[in-house]
Formats: sequence, structure tokens, C-alpha cells
Amino acid sequence: MRARAIPVETRLAASPTNSKRVAAFRRALLRWYDHHRRDLPWRKTRDPYLIWLSEIMLQQTRVAAVLDHYRIFLERFPSIEALAGASEDAVLAAWSGLGYYRRARMLRQCAQELVESHDGRFPATAEALRTLPGIGRYTAAAIASISFDEPVAVVDGNVERVVRRLMGRDLAQQEIWKCAQSLLNTSRPGDFNQSMMELGATVCLPRDPKCPTCPVRKWCVTQQSPQGTNRTLTPINMERGGSSPGKASKRKGPQVKQEIWCVLNQRDGRIRLVQRSRNSSLMPGMWELPRVAQKPRRAPWQTFRHSITITDYIVHVHRNRAPAAKGQWIPAASISHLPVTGLTRKILKAAAII
Repeated sequence: MRARAIPVETRLAASPTNSKRVAAFRRALLRWYDHHRRDLPWRKTRDPYLIWLSEIMLQQTRVAAVLDHYRIFLERFPSIEALAGASEDAVLAAWSGLGYYRRARMLRQCAQELVESHDGRFPATAEALRTLPGIGRYTAAAIASISFDEPVAVVDGNVERVVRRLMGRDLAQQEIWKCAQSLLNTSRPGDFNQSMMELGATVCLPRDPKCPTCPVRKWCVTQQSPQGTNRTLTPINMERGGSSPGKASKRKGPQVKQEIWCVLNQRDGRIRLVQRSRNSSLMPGMWELPRVAQKPRRAPWQTFRHSITITDYIVHVHRNRAPAAKGQWIPAASISHLPVTGLTRKILKAAAII
């Protein structure tokens, strides 16, 4: 028997101010979240330091990639005071592999300001949090709602997609924030914000959304439309949903392809590394393998593919050959405490050095 289509007038988007329908939507979503949310370490705490760290790490980064870094980072910097007192190199070393290293530098700068000007405590409102270095509208709302129960909505790339599909049309950025705020469950703002993000991350996917299993599908205009139209509405990039934290995506047009050759030399338990200039526009001060200007005649030990912003690198690595004149011999045991580039970390892991 064919299911009867839900009339337009009963959908959430048709009357977003209808308190009964919005209340039912909130209950359905929170009930689903309580039973199906992923078991993530930052969901077991309301400590603003831990929430803040997770949100900064999750910007433009998959959850799976963050989990180990989150644990290691907290082992090294268990408190805001420990982070504030650490050197930049130590912070970058713990961050190595996550990319977008400006986030790590701003993280340390923010910790220093909190210790120096706020007695090591986070402000309890989104408005006050936004005055801190590296904390934008999304991150401020996430910390304020999850840690301090402030009834303020969050909008990342996942929430943006959920809201636009619920309403069944393109919305301007400010409209999305306003709509998210109108849907917010003010008695459980932190959980509700996380439920919206979880829905977008696991059910309301960018491609092939899992509409039949969606807990709020009966309120969704896109799901109820005859052909499920507008499922791929053009995204508006948000702080946690674009290609660079806090800014709209810059990854437009074709990717640039570049081929490079690196040297991995070992001697007496040490590795030859070079340090990028502190004034470099890309990953300043980070350590990496020496490069050679010309393609060596012999075949490489291994070839890697690696992407940074709009550049796709094909990286050929040669082992135990004469390196470039520059560089230093670094004890392998010390590498975990150095800020090495993500590519270098990938190569050293493949060589079972770290």
C-alpha cells in the first residue's frame, strides 16, 4: 500500500513558528540523538577547554582523523595553563598531521589570553567568547551552548545542509542562523545543537542522504517533495563546513598537480630533516625531508600522493642517498616532539620510523 503524502500545511517549514510542530520536531530529533549518537570523547564532558579543543580540531577535519590527535594533545596539554605555557614548536608537534596549522597557533594564543586576562577561565556567553583569538561565531556558540547551556544555535556545514533541506530551498547565511535559532530546544541547547550536527554527519549526507532512516523526515520539505528535489542545494561555507576555518571555500577551479622528489636518509638512529623558513607562507617553521631539484636516475623507494589546499602532490621518496647540503641529523626518538609536516609524518610512518 502506498504511503499517503503528508500535506504541505503540516510540514515544519510551512509554519516554522507553530509551537506544537516545532516541539514535536525537537522531541523526535533529541530522542534519536539520545539513542544513536556516536560515542565520542568530547561528548562525555562539559569542560569548556575540552569542548573548545575538539571544535577547533574538527574544523575541516574528519572525526576519525581527530580522535588520536585529541587524545595525544590532551596528554601533552591537559589544561589551559599547560597549553598557554607551551612553546609554539611543542604545540605544532602535537598538532602535526591535522593540517591548517594556523589553528594550532591561534589555539596557543587564545590559551595565553585566557590565562593572562581571564584567570584561565572561559567566558560563559557566545558574545564574550567571540572576542578571543581564533574563536568565530560557530565555535563560540558551540562552547556556550554545550558547556554553559546558553540557548544559542550553531550552524556548521552539516547544520546548514539539514536546515536548507528541511525548508526545501536555498537560504542566505543569516537566514540559516535565524532558522536554526528558531528550531533550538532551549532546555537542552548543547544536546540539540549536537543532534543537528550528528544528523547532518550521519544521515542527511551531502550525497545519497539516508532519508528513510531520518528521524525528522516527516517535517522535511525535500523528503516530502515528489522527486526529492533540492537534495544537493549549493552549500554556503561555514566556519566548520568550508575549506578553510572561518572562511568561505577557496578550492575553486582545477587542482594543481606537482611532482617532487624527497630524500629519506638514516644514520645511527637519526634522520636528516630540514626546517622551513619562519617567514614561509606555507607551514612556517615546520620540519620536513630534504628535497632534490632534479629527478634521480634510479627508481624511488616509494611514491606518495598528498594534497595541500589546491595542490595535489606526487611525492617520490629515495632512501639512503646523498642528501642536499642543508639539513640536520635529528634523533628519531625526538621527532615526535618536533613540528613535522603532515607529508613527512606520512612518509616516516610508512618507513616504520615513528
